[in-house]
Amino acid sequence: MNITLLAIGKTDDPALQELIDRYRQRLSHYVNFEFQVLPDIKQAKNRSEAQQKILEGQELLKRIQPSDQMILLDEKGTAYSSVKFSAFLQKKMNSGLKNLVFVIGGPYGFSEEVYARAQGKVALSAMTFSHQMVRLFFVEQVYRGYTILRNEPYHHR
Repeated sequence: MNITLLAIGKTDDPALQELIDRYRQRLSHYVNFEFQVLPDIKQAKNRSEAQQKILEGQELLKRIQPSDQMILLDEKGTAYSSVKFSAFLQKKMNSGLKNLVFVIGGPYGFSEEVYARAQGKVALSAMTFSHQMVRLFFVEQVYRGYTILRNEPYHHR
C-alpha cells in the first residue's frame, strides 16, 4: 500500500520542515510514503472563503485517482488513539488497497466536492492546530502506527 499526504501551501518554518523530513525518512523503512504540497491559491485575499475552498478543492481533486481512498484530516472526523490508528492502517493494508490518500485542507477547510469524494475523516485532536503543525503530527503518527504494528519500542504502552 502507498500512503500520500496532500497539503496546501509550503511549510514556512525550516525547523518544522526538518522535523517533517526526519519522520518521512523514518517512515520510508515501513511504507511507500509521499508528501505532496500544492501551491497556495493566488490572489486569495480577493476571494471569499467559499471561493477559496472551491478552488483549493479543485486542485486537490485533480490529484486523486478513481481507485484512491481519500481520508480528510478534519476536526469533525473520527478520533483515534495511536494504537487504534495503527489498527486502522493495518485494516487498510489487509484490504488490498493500493493508494491511501490523506488530505490537509486550506485555512477554511474543504469544499463540498471534496467532502463528497472522501471515504472518511480523521481528527488528530479536538484542539485546533496550524496546518503547518498538522503535517508534522500526522507524519509522526503514521510512523508511530507502523512501529506499533511491528512491536518496536518507539511507542510506550
